[in-house]
Amino acid sequence: MTRLPALGPRGEGWVLVQGVLLVFVATTGWALGPDWSGPLRFAGIIAGILLIAGGVLLGVRAVADLGAALTPLPKPGDQAELVETGAYALVRHPIYGGLILAAFGWAIAQASIIAVALAAVLAAFFRLKSAREEAWLDTRFPGYPAYRARTPRFIPRIGRSSG
Repeated sequence: MTRLPALGPRGEGWVLVQGVLLVFVATTGWALGPDWSGPLRFAGIIAGILLIAGGVLLGVRAVADLGAALTPLPKPGDQAELVETGAYALVRHPIYGGLILAAFGWAIAQASIIAVALAAVLAAFFRLKSAREEAWLDTRFPGYPAYRARTPRFIPRIGRSSG
């Protein structure tokens, strides 16, 4: 079990903090950039767009994979089933991973150092939120520990060894 607080019966407080952090990343990127210019800014825009697109694709696929089981709350509902296919075959938390990619993409495209720092804070927050969520998933689904052992948290493994 984890020592991280539940922040509500189903983790409502985690969702509130997540929303605040996402708003901070978006608004600081919009209001405080650009902190760099010239060719670096152009490269940042291209890299940012690619990261945003990758994040959106990962998140949208994950939402489709969850279907009716989708909930913003980290604690699984009574009727929830463990999903291990689609985006969930690549990573355990593809929606969080997609939001992290999109946040970094936005911050880089906006050329905002503060937004990049806040995207890093968001990534650290999702690491904590996912640990709290996984404690609930361990309790709810007997197969979750094996799934966790073979599936990375946010970033897919590239070039998995076969032995």
